[in-house]
Amino acid sequence: MRIAPSELIINEDGSVFHLHLRPSQIGHKIILVGDPERVNTVAAHFESREHEVESREFHTITGNYKGKRISVVSTGIGCDNIDIVMTELDALVNIDFNTREPKSKLTTLEIVRIGTCGSLQEYTPVGTFIASQKSIGFDGLLNFYADRNKVCDREAESAFLKHMQWVQPLCLPYVIDADKELIERVACDDIVRGITVVCNGFYGPQGRHLRLPLADPEQNKKIESFEYQGLHITNYEMESSAVAGMAAMLGHKAMTCCMVVAGRRSGKANTAYKNTIDTFISKVLDRI
Repeated sequence: MRIAPSELIINEDGSVFHLHLRPSQIGHKIILVGDPERVNTVAAHFESREHEVESREFHTITGNYKGKRISVVSTGIGCDNIDIVMTELDALVNIDFNTREPKSKLTTLEIVRIGTCGSLQEYTPVGTFIASQKSIGFDGLLNFYADRNKVCDREAESAFLKHMQWVQPLCLPYVIDADKELIERVACDDIVRGITVVCNGFYGPQGRHLRLPLADPEQNKKIESFEYQGLHITNYEMESSAVAGMAAMLGHKAMTCCMVVAGRRSGKANTAYKNTIDTFISKVLDRI
């Protein structure tokens, strides 16, 4: 199957359209971050650097860390950007840019998103590290793909919809698991595991009320009380469902782990989190 130029856009320099990366410029271990500035924070741990490319909000540095070739890529905010990044990362390793055809032997990437989040439980105060074992996507992204039902936890979806008394005009949520082996390796026994709700906005979709009234003022209370197979919803975030879902459909291993910077129940926030996230980054780099 030859992929048309309108579907896979390759720049004149042989790089993929948005990321501006060529196939030789990425490692098979990927760290995703939202903030383009955080790419340098992660890459500061590298012993050497091979490539650095910047395009829009997408900033990539590929280098070596303790014998591992790792690329750190910024995505910006939101699942719409994750759709771009995950699709183009997969294309870089699994599509031949000369023939425009998928390769016969596919490559599996290991992808860990390091981010920030708002906590929804008292036992996850500001500064807690959380691994998204399951993600509930309010973003609707996976619903556009045919294989969505093959990778999602349909039983958990039904339980959540019933618990929330879901309002029909809203996007249908999907529930996706992170890669089990990667969760065990990265989260170990010192990172809290939980369910993450992924929203397509920072304010209203996460139950923040400034001047606009909310469609469901009780949303956060209902979310906080949800339990499934011993797991509670621990945090709000904006990318983990798309990372895990796109990876599962494409045959990659992926997970998200975040540092809590806002306690939604306590009303506290840490705006100086950039000074403390470096320890978290070191932990993930050692385990990926």
